[in-house]
Amino acid sequence: MNETDRLTIIPVSGFRQMTTFIQLPRRLYAGLPGYVPPLDLTQRDLLTPRKNAFFRKGRAQYFLAMRGGRAVGRISAQIDPISMEHYGEPVGFFGALDAIDDLEVVSALLDTAGTWLRQHGMKLMRGPQTLDSNGEFGVMIEGHHAMPMVAMPWHPQWLPPMMEACGCTKIRDLVAYQMRTGPDAEEAHLVPASLRLGEGRLGNVTTRGLRMDRIEEDGEILRTLYNDAWRNNWGSIPLAREDIQSMIVEMKPILRPEHFVLIEQAGKPVCVALVVPNVFDISWDLNGDPSPLGWLKLGKRLLRHEFHSARVILLGVSSTLDGTALGAIMPALAITELMKRGRSLPYRTVELGWVLETNLPMRRLIERITPQPCKRYRVYDRPLAD
Repeated sequence: MNETDRLTIIPVSGFRQMTTFIQLPRRLYAGLPGYVPPLDLTQRDLLTPRKNAFFRKGRAQYFLAMRGGRAVGRISAQIDPISMEHYGEPVGFFGALDAIDDLEVVSALLDTAGTWLRQHGMKLMRGPQTLDSNGEFGVMIEGHHAMPMVAMPWHPQWLPPMMEACGCTKIRDLVAYQMRTGPDAEEAHLVPASLRLGEGRLGNVTTRGLRMDRIEEDGEILRTLYNDAWRNNWGSIPLAREDIQSMIVEMKPILRPEHFVLIEQAGKPVCVALVVPNVFDISWDLNGDPSPLGWLKLGKRLLRHEFHSARVILLGVSSTLDGTALGAIMPALAITELMKRGRSLPYRTVELGWVLETNLPMRRLIERITPQPCKRYRVYDRPLAD
């Protein structure tokens, strides 16, 4: 083999290699139908220890696949004590997996991540997730030409089959739905008059938006209610206080009161939903690394709130309503409120995800409005041999 064709895997070290790691997907996937690069800035916030609250509890190592002096793939390996406690087993994780259409590259990256995790006592490797399940989760299986969405990763079609050829086996699928706002969608999701908030049987049930002057307090309500609602769901890792604080700092410039739906019963929080604007709406033409003029465009679009889509990233119902009629209809009431908010916001579509493929009650509710998922993602396991 020519020396220039030899494949090597190196651990990422220093600012320059980290920049290569961050920018690699757009170099590999440029021109592929459906691919829109995320902003380097958001990826650096996701992957840099001093930016991401993940590193206050977990640790990670990044790797680059090099051939002929060029990067041809990347992967992360990470350990999260909170996730291990949730799953009840020594499971480590891989993420940020991107590569050229070459089985040798994908195999070497997965082997390297697995070796690092095994050296740190892990018995099972799960992923992809970057860096935990509250970040970018799963590898794209379907929806490559769908609208790009904030924190929803894009992968080429060749990647999942190669992962399976390398010993990765499906553990779960997750789906996302695109819901149009407007009269037609509201008609499809019509809630009976007897189930209107603040009226009749729901006379003591009220809703409100985000209090911008008390955003940290509302953030803590969101965190507590979300953790309670999803405590027994597969793959749902509890949000720590620092997670929600970091989220608030990151999203505060684009958040509005209408993005937050809090439903209270007799003044007690029982259901919450959070919608975030889709950053791709204002960055799609800037190729991930804007020029000075590009940054001016981005700032102008941000100030004008030139978003036309958004994503529901958190939705949860208090466990105090488990098994009750009110608990069963609460997600429908939250979605109804989100639709009403759409009348005062510029969004034409809202994406609902992730949803576990096995969460049939939620899927039936959503499919009353939009019958088919727009995207599907897969999470894999791979045993780590001694």
